[in-house]
Amino acid sequence: MKRILVATDKPFAKVAVDKIREVVVKAGYELVLLEKYTTKQELLDAVANVDAMIIRSDIADKEVINAGKNLRIIVRAGAGYDNIDLAACTEKGVVAMNTPGQNSNAVAELAFGLMIYAIRDSFNGGSGSELRGKSLGIHAYGNVGKYLALIAKGFGMDIYAFDPYIPKEQIVGDGLKWIGTADELYSKCQYVSLHIPANNETKKSINFDLLSKMPKGATLINTARKEVIDEASLLRMFTERPDFKYLSDVEPDCKAEVIGKFPGRYLFTAKKMGAQTAEANINAGIAAAVQIVDFFEKGDKTYQVNK
Repeated sequence: MKRILVATDKPFAKVAVDKIREVVVKAGYELVLLEKYTTKQELLDAVANVDAMIIRSDIADKEVINAGKNLRIIVRAGAGYDNIDLAACTEKGVVAMNTPGQNSNAVAELAFGLMIYAIRDSFNGGSGSELRGKSLGIHAYGNVGKYLALIAKGFGMDIYAFDPYIPKEQIVGDGLKWIGTADELYSKCQYVSLHIPANNETKKSINFDLLSKMPKGATLINTARKEVIDEASLLRMFTERPDFKYLSDVEPDCKAEVIGKFPGRYLFTAKKMGAQTAEANINAGIAAAVQIVDFFEKGDKTYQVNK
């Protein structure tokens, strides 16, 4: 009998675990739960004798991958997978997957919620502004970007998108304005929402040269990864552009300096909250379980992210 480990220091909701268990048991497999663990050794011990593992934001580094003597597949319940050592997976012959699209609407709604909160001056009783007619740039037009565009259309925003991997015809067909370069996107848009992954190409790519091109009232929304921001540039932007705001569901390393020097111009959620909805929690967990079963039963590697 194959054993499937769900290892989550921030657990799935009970309803999600119940539905994951239902998928696993129906396939004739055994579900192993490791929740709210406090040491890496607990994870190493738990992965030692399982065939598959589902994680959320948990770190699956080389030590963890190698500890899984029978491990054949690991699935990140969510879109981002920079918490998995893909090279270690490939070296050991482990298939790594994500579950794209399952929490996309949750992230898009959060991004838009941050924008509303900021433009209405944090609901402090003062006079804010409105999003209708404002320009929104979507940096990376994947699943989250598409949901964000749908919401923004309802608010009457002027929507642009830049993504070198998405055909112009698709972006235009969805009713958005296609932009060919990041420089042009930032130059045109008062609001820019980041949905790029953190990789060697994108880390620290959001720099002062790019941000300084934004028009007056510039607001950057980051529900992606903190690593894509060049924090020296972020601090310089705060200093040189008093109109600039930064809204993020992942705190920057320079958080203390931002809080101390630039009150009222930032918003950081208490923790990364993009997928923190009941629906996303359930959808991503079930998708991960189904993908594992399909991998073992059908050899399906549709969502494999390592080579």
